Amino acid sequence: MSPFVHRLYIGAMATVVILVTCHLAYSGYSYYYTPLEERFYHPNHAWFKASGIMGHGLGIVGTLLIVFGVFMYIARKRSKSLARFGRLKYWLEFHIFLCTLGPVMVLFHTTFKFGGIVSIAFWSMVLVVLSGVIGRFIYLQIPHTIEGRAMSLNEVKAMQTDLGEFLKSSNQLDENSYAAVIEATRPIKSERKGNLIASMVSGYFQGQRNLRQLKGTLAGYGISRTDMRYIVKMVRHEMSLNNRIERLQTMQNLFRYWHVAHLPFALIMLVIMIFHVIITLLFGYKWIF
Repeated sequence: MSPFVHRLYIGAMATVVILVTCHLAYSGYSYYYTPLEERFYHPNHAWFKASGIMGHGLGIVGTLLIVFGVFMYIARKRSKSLARFGRLKYWLEFHIFLCTLGPVMVLFHTTFKFGGIVSIAFWSMVLVVLSGVIGRFIYLQIPHTIEGRAMSLNEVKAMQTDLGEFLKSSNQLDENSYAAVIEATRPIKSERKGNLIASMVSGYFQGQRNLRQLKGTLAGYGISRTDMRYIVKMVRHEMSLNNRIERLQTMQNLFRYWHVAHLPFALIMLVIMIFHVIITLLFGYKWIF
């Protein structure tokens, strides 16, 4: 999948989630905004209530999307035969899409009324979604091979190039320009070592300042705009790689801890969801069947 097609792939999934959310919120706004004790008298109560045609359907479709998204991704991770159907990265992105769209539908299925044991499943689902967002962020900080395998520290270091020497020989940089490039690519040491997020945020802005200073320095030494864009692009990539190397061990440990937290919430959600479906069927709620 080319970078352009990949952007379309991500954009299409994000658009679907946004459009579905906006449509459900717009079409049912008057009902969901009505106080709980007055909803029975709403003209669309039979349609939007949790056991109604629309409400019940959202619960069924949302549940199926979540279940399919979870087990599809687990199957891809554990089965080598599925590797020929796409990189693990793309399967993860589709898993995130299904497990975002599904909970949105389940949220509207509840009509924003939470109570009883089902509320445990709902809040577990919310925690699964939130932890999934955090897990995706951590996942992106760890370099992966094209097959989706996490790279070791030595493999990441092997990706580094002697950028300064390369640019010095290919762009005939003088000593001052060469020194500016080397300084810009050094890993950013944040003063906020005790706070990872604050450290990454401050490091990002420091990196942007370094790039701006580098542009000014190169412009002062007479580097052309075309060469400057090329140099800055390579420096930006090298900065990102150096910072990832600095954080690699921390991110790998966080990813292991994340699995420990993510899985129990997912299991709680699935178990209570199964009981909810069984009880619903026992009470005779069969939707349109």
